[in-house]
Amino acid sequence: MSEALTFEHPWLLVLLPLALLPLLRGRRDTLAFPSVAWLPRDRVGQLVGWLWPLFAILAIASSILALAQPGRPQSFVQRTGTGAEILVLLDRSRSMDDRMLPANWREIDPSSLLYHTGRGRKKADVARELLSQFVAQRPDDRFSLMYFSNRPLSVVSFTQHDAVMQAGISAGVTGRGLADTEVGRALVAGIAEFDQRAYSGSRIMLLVSDGGAHLDEETRERIRIGLARNRIALYWMYLRSYNSATLDTTDDRWANAPELALHRFFQSLPTPYRAYQAEVPEDLSRAVAEVGRQQNLPLDFLEQIPRRDYSRHFIAVAAFACAMLLLYRSMLLRSWQ
Repeated sequence: MSEALTFEHPWLLVLLPLALLPLLRGRRDTLAFPSVAWLPRDRVGQLVGWLWPLFAILAIASSILALAQPGRPQSFVQRTGTGAEILVLLDRSRSMDDRMLPANWREIDPSSLLYHTGRGRKKADVARELLSQFVAQRPDDRFSLMYFSNRPLSVVSFTQHDAVMQAGISAGVTGRGLADTEVGRALVAGIAEFDQRAYSGSRIMLLVSDGGAHLDEETRERIRIGLARNRIALYWMYLRSYNSATLDTTDDRWANAPELALHRFFQSLPTPYRAYQAEVPEDLSRAVAEVGRQQNLPLDFLEQIPRRDYSRHFIAVAAFACAMLLLYRSMLLRSWQ
C-alpha cells in the first residue's frame, strides 16, 4: 500500500513562496536610536520577535497546503479470511408483506387457521432481521445485496463493511412492494454481479423469496451457464405462504405450481443447490444458521482503502497560528495603551 502524499489541487502549491512575506521588514519595523548598548538584554522580547513571523509563516503555508487538499491516495490491500462471497437476492414483492404462520400452526383448528395467519410477523420483517444477524455474525464475508420484484435493484455492491450492508437491509422497510415477482430476471442480474470479479473462494447466491416462476428456456439456459461459469452455489430460502405448495409435495393438484417448477429447475442445475422451506420464523432462523455453518472456506480478496484527506490537520495548524498572532497583537495594543 502506497503511503505517498498526493494533492487534489497541486497547482496551488505555487503560492507557497507567499509564506515568506512576513520575513520582509517594513519601515515601521526599524526605529533609529543613538545607542542601545546601555539597555538590558530583553530575552523575552527577542523570543517574541522571532515567534510572531514564525506563526505568520505557519498560518500562510498551512492555509495554502489545506487548499491544495493533501492526502493518502486510494489503494487496495490483499486480504485473506475465512468465509464466502455472498450475494443476497431479497424478494420485495407485495406478498412478502404477508404474515408468517405462528409456531404452533399445526395444533390450530384448520377452520380458524386463516385468522391466526393475520397475527404473525411479516415475512419481509423476519427476513430482514435474520439477514441482519447473519451479516453481523460473519465479519470475514463479502456481501452484496439486491432487491427484486418486477425487476432487480442493486442496493449494495460487494463489500466487507458491515455498516453498509446493514443500512441496505434496513432500507428495504421503505414503502410497499409491487405485485409481480420476476425471479428469473433477478437471478440473471445476480449472476452478472460476479462476472467482473476474480474468483477467490466460495461463492453463494442466497435467494430469499416466497414465490416461484415458470422460466422460459432462454432464461433457464442463461442461469445454468452463468452459475457454472462463475462457480456459484445457489441457496433458496422459500418462505411458504398459507395454502401454498410445499417443495416436497407429491399431490397432483400442485403439479403446475410455480414454486415446484422453480425448485425442479434448480435441482437440475450442475452447480450446488440447496432449498430451505420456512413456514414460521423459527424455520427461517434455522435455515440462516445452517447456511452460516456450511460456508466457512478460505477467501482471498482485495479491500479498497479510500483516500485519506489530511486537509483538516493543516487547517487546525493554521487556526492555531492565527490565534497566536491575534494574541500577540492584542498584547501589543495593550502595551501601547
